[in-house]
Amino acid sequence: MALDVKKLTPRKSRFHELLQAQVGNEFAASQQYVAVAVWFDNNDLPRLAAHFYKQSLEERNHAMMIVQHLMDNGIQVTIPGIPEVRNDFNSAREPIELALQQEKDVTEQIVTLAKTARDEGDYIGEQFLQWFLSEQVEEVASMSTLLTVVDRAEGNLFHVENFLVREHVGDEGDAGAPRAAGGVL
Repeated sequence: MALDVKKLTPRKSRFHELLQAQVGNEFAASQQYVAVAVWFDNNDLPRLAAHFYKQSLEERNHAMMIVQHLMDNGIQVTIPGIPEVRNDFNSAREPIELALQQEKDVTEQIVTLAKTARDEGDYIGEQFLQWFLSEQVEEVASMSTLLTVVDRAEGNLFHVENFLVREHVGDEGDAGAPRAAGGVL
């Protein structure tokens, strides 16, 4: 009896299409965070720069977690290009405000993915996204706090630098995170 490859190949659903697009969204977020980190580095704010370099790696790792999930489920993966990122800012508030909006946008994207997985009866996909939903709550809260600290510092960015050192913002780790293709950086 011949093996019917079509029966073994998963149907590419709307959920998988959106998940594939999310790979690009995560890589775009990663690149935007590199641009923000470089801006802070160029402005001699090493803790803010380090924070955003780390955020960039997190977003890259999120993309690779999605890639691994797609591969594990027999879905052909295509790595998309990304749009231009913003490199110029007039104040330290602007890149953090941009980062907060980016996290809110990613949260909406992940919620849409979860709804789509549920609507299509893809319970494995829905379960996969649970970690990402929790992660986004933490990311939005963390970036909101950072923006509040910048505002309260009233231009004295050394207070913000000290806050990042003292509070270890973003150092919670990724307990229970999905496996990333190629490993986590």
